[in-house]
Amino acid sequence: MNSLTRRTSRPVPARWLVVLGALLLTLVFAACSAASPDSVGEDLSGRDEGGTPVDAGGPPGVDGFLDGGGESADIANRRIIKTGEVTIEVTDIAASLGRVRALAVELGGYVGGSFLGARDDYATLTLRIPADRFDDALTRLRAFDGEVLTEATREEDVTSAIVDLEARLRNLNASEEQYLDLLERTGTVEEILAVQIRLDEVRGQIEQLEAQVKDLSEMADLATLTVSLVPSSLQQATNTWDPGKTVSDAIAALVQTGQSVVNGVIWFAIVWLPVLIVVAIVLALVLRFIPGLRRLPGLRRRRGTAADPEA
Repeated sequence: MNSLTRRTSRPVPARWLVVLGALLLTLVFAACSAASPDSVGEDLSGRDEGGTPVDAGGPPGVDGFLDGGGESADIANRRIIKTGEVTIEVTDIAASLGRVRALAVELGGYVGGSFLGARDDYATLTLRIPADRFDDALTRLRAFDGEVLTEATREEDVTSAIVDLEARLRNLNASEEQYLDLLERTGTVEEILAVQIRLDEVRGQIEQLEAQVKDLSEMADLATLTVSLVPSSLQQATNTWDPGKTVSDAIAALVQTGQSVVNGVIWFAIVWLPVLIVVAIVLALVLRFIPGLRRLPGLRRRRGTAADPEA
């Protein structure tokens, strides 16, 4: 034990320390040389002047910004059908009707239909305007010389429906191409007829889906806005009593009464008067030329009463 203790307690020679230091320096230089210039340049190219990464592997927030931009693009590409109804109380129905028509043309749309009351007391217009000008149309209508009584809008997202229809169209178009290719390679008449029947069915489905896509796209491109114009309460109160209108109504009633009287006289003179004359003539002839009628009790009594004064 004493001999072992003496051996372990001897100091390490200096030459071993020099060798150990040389080995450590060699390992350090080898580790530094392992980083090639290409990898260093690649790392620096992914950073800006401030040393911040600019690629997809940058700091938190960059990926979120890019994702947000993609979502905004998806929102912008959505197909939405917009419809609305607005009821406006105005003082002049006819003038407001012209202004609404001009507004539709100014916004790049047109009037799909209109209705005007017989006495200009009510009007309804159906406007078809570009979907991106729908809010502008509502703002302009609120600025009319009148009061907006009711306003209702609806939005229906048909993006998924259009995407589904377009996917089905692509599949049907591919099937149509396969049937056309098969039709060229078919030999017998029975095979040609079978392929042609199936090809006609596919073509009919394609046309139906194309019509549906067209209708949905047109409805999404052009919003529908129904505008109703009603008279104001002041105009309604004024319309409750109108002397001029009363006079015109009375004259119209008088003329109608006179026409009825004249029509009655004409009918009597042309129809009933000749009939009465003919009846009177027939009765006179009957009494004159039929002797038996004179011996009737009524006629005898009349003759007796006429003969009494002579007695």
